[in-house]
Amino acid sequence: MPVWVQALLWGTVAGAALVLGAAVSWKWTMSSKVVSSIMSFGAGVLISALAFDLVDEAEQGGGLWPTMAGFLAGALAYVGANALLARRGAKHRKRSGEKQPSEDRQPGSGTAIAVGALLDGIPESVVLGLGLVSGGTVSTAVLAAVFISNVPEGLSSTAGMKKSGRGAGYVFGVWGGIALISGIASLIGYLSMQNAPAELVAFITAIAAGGILAMIADTMIPEAFEEHHVLTGLIAALGFLTAFAISRLGG
Repeated sequence: MPVWVQALLWGTVAGAALVLGAAVSWKWTMSSKVVSSIMSFGAGVLISALAFDLVDEAEQGGGLWPTMAGFLAGALAYVGANALLARRGAKHRKRSGEKQPSEDRQPGSGTAIAVGALLDGIPESVVLGLGLVSGGTVSTAVLAAVFISNVPEGLSSTAGMKKSGRGAGYVFGVWGGIALISGIASLIGYLSMQNAPAELVAFITAIAAGGILAMIADTMIPEAFEEHHVLTGLIAALGFLTAFAISRLGG
């Protein structure tokens, strides 16, 4: 299979996990404690992938300074964009409770939430394509981490969308569209960086990684700790260890 097809395929597969999570949440109503526990696991998975795969590989391939510069740039870009979207009603887009505003309460919030969901998913997809540039094959650990973390993201956000009165057409239109765009983003990440110097690949990879970490802190962790109970930290630790094990066994 051509590598560019792999980039498109794996990016779409990772994005499809959002649709899977949305479908589960749409069909079954889960308690907020269950949803926050699942989100805790997903947050731990992504943090592990950042630490042991994305940032580490970027530094080894392109050096410390391009990696640090890219990581900071990615975090700043995400935080800035997220702040703008928050003012338009997308602040609680991953919350499963009743914090998401309805369209009647805040006109334009539906569009803001959709754009925010896209903002959350693009960095994860881009790194899948970038991984194909350096390794020639998709990173099993990163793909698994993105897929595993996308399920609770889709699940939690959809629960909040339902409670704010949004219909199935909106919900599955958003997640289906993001799944397709995720594949395209992965493809662009691969095609645009094929002949790029290692320092630039490291810089772009780190931009995505910085954006992902900011996304975890701004949108996933608040939902993960919405329902405090004694196992929350342990569940996040299990997610971290799961991704770490996949990274080492896959390598």
